[in-house]
Amino acid sequence: MLKTFSFLIVLMAGVISCSAQNSLKSNGVITGYDLRECACCGGYFIEIDSTKYRFDQLPDSTDFTIPNNPEFPINVILDWHPDSSACLGDEIIVTAIKAKED
Repeated sequence: MLKTFSFLIVLMAGVISCSAQNSLKSNGVITGYDLRECACCGGYFIEIDSTKYRFDQLPDSTDFTIPNNPEFPINVILDWHPDSSACLGDEIIVTAIKAKED
């Protein structure tokens, strides 16, 4: 009985850790820099579900970085929400992100 209980605990821990790693909900493609010159421009362009957005910052809690001389496009998975203080209306807040493994 104790072996069965121990096995179930180990199995549940594995399932929980696996689902936490795979909890990011959206597939995205970072397509490049926003090089336009306007008061609300800048950051990066990203396409999520065939819609183009922009984001300025990566979350502090991520290990994901965009290299100094990146080769776009960069496939990612992420969690995000619209920026409530958006200037142009296409800005999002990225809350979690990581490189998409092929």
